Amino acid sequence: METVLIILAISVLVILIFLTRLSHQTQNLKKAVRNEEQLDEDARENLIEKFVSSNEYIYLGITFCLLAIVYLIYFYLKDTIYIGHIQEWLNIVIRWMHITFGIAWIGTSFFFVFMENSLHKDPNKPELKGNLWMLHGGGFWFVEKYQVAPKVMPRGVHWFKYESYFTWLTGFSLLFVVYYFNAKAMLIDPNIYEMSEWMGISIGIGSLAVGYAIYHAMSLTPLLKKPMLFGATLFVILIGFAYFYTQVFNARAAYIHFGALIGTMMAGNVFFVIIPAQKAMVKATKEGTYLDPAIGQFAGLRSFHNNYFTLPVLFIMISNHFPSTFGHEQPWFVLALLTLASSAVKHYMNLKEKNQQSVWVMPIAILILLSTVFITAPQPVGGTCDEIGFTEVYTIFQKRCVSCHSSSPTDDVWTAPPNGVTYDTPQDIQKLADKIMQRVVITKTMPQNNKTGITPEERDAIRCWIEQGAKID
Repeated sequence: METVLIILAISVLVILIFLTRLSHQTQNLKKAVRNEEQLDEDARENLIEKFVSSNEYIYLGITFCLLAIVYLIYFYLKDTIYIGHIQEWLNIVIRWMHITFGIAWIGTSFFFVFMENSLHKDPNKPELKGNLWMLHGGGFWFVEKYQVAPKVMPRGVHWFKYESYFTWLTGFSLLFVVYYFNAKAMLIDPNIYEMSEWMGISIGIGSLAVGYAIYHAMSLTPLLKKPMLFGATLFVILIGFAYFYTQVFNARAAYIHFGALIGTMMAGNVFFVIIPAQKAMVKATKEGTYLDPAIGQFAGLRSFHNNYFTLPVLFIMISNHFPSTFGHEQPWFVLALLTLASSAVKHYMNLKEKNQQSVWVMPIAILILLSTVFITAPQPVGGTCDEIGFTEVYTIFQKRCVSCHSSSPTDDVWTAPPNGVTYDTPQDIQKLADKIMQRVVITKTMPQNNKTGITPEERDAIRCWIEQGAKID
């Protein structure tokens, strides 16, 4: 098996080197064509377009080669002492990339929707939808948007697409690194639904494809022309997926899969709808043929959908740090409330950019958010307490917690203490008493999936010790 993996890795590496070299040569050819004076303008631009198109496939091949190398390294080191270290660094690097590309993508979404909402109509230029003056970075900026397209195709048009592609690719890779490579510990909770690792992974990936297919099919119906009804229907469908995820995965994984579903819809909008529409616009402009404005309008609507998805997906990206959300008894309901509130905030922002103030959108969003805070508030844990000594509590931590939360973890997944939290000494436990109360006693989100089998009686003993002052004397 090791020999096969090594041969595969070498083969992929050779392909990667070849594609990288080919990309470099293509760039040089493109520069040469651009400077070739014997070619007329149209021929030059057509050749450059072909080079750009070829490079897109080359970049895609390079990306998949890099991903393949990562996965081959993982499978090669899977049963060695290095696997935890490799996984941690894969998590760091891919998460870093995901956040970086996500900032670029969401930033462009915010910016272009702002410009769309802020356009000023020029009665002297009926071919324009509007224009906008801006001031930024010490300079004046002026942009114009055409109703359909200019009469002559301009040179050097910049396309916004790779931000979305790489955000999705890195996010999908994170699903594997964090949840699928350790599906038994990170994805599946036997107390919720017992299944094999491959079944869990298949459900996760399959649900993304099914979710996008449903959304895309909805967008092809007359329902699209009724924004409020379309939005309400889509919200119900999304929350249906959220509920489904919480019935098959642990709550953390359910939240992240909900975010992955929205991210897949967003990236699918770009890849399957927006970019093809823009290619059709470019082709029609170059050939001087008629282009149905409905093509661009449909793509624009899907772009607006992405804009409304941004705030919910941003919350989900940080949700794993806040057990008050996924640790609730009905995590799907909390997710529904926060999705609704954040979408309402985005709607308010869009209305404000159009100078169409609403007196109810923001107050309702705030009310939903405050309601969520109230709903997720911890309930008093009842019961009287006997005197609990630290020795008893320390024994519980040694049995149930330090396999992960130690400077030298013995857990088969965590080779470094999660979030840097250790319980090696009495002082370590005492100084984190408040967080322990929140995670172990109130939300019961630790140990994760109750992997070490902590009992209700042991949780109660920890509660009593903390309520009695968390003394270690």
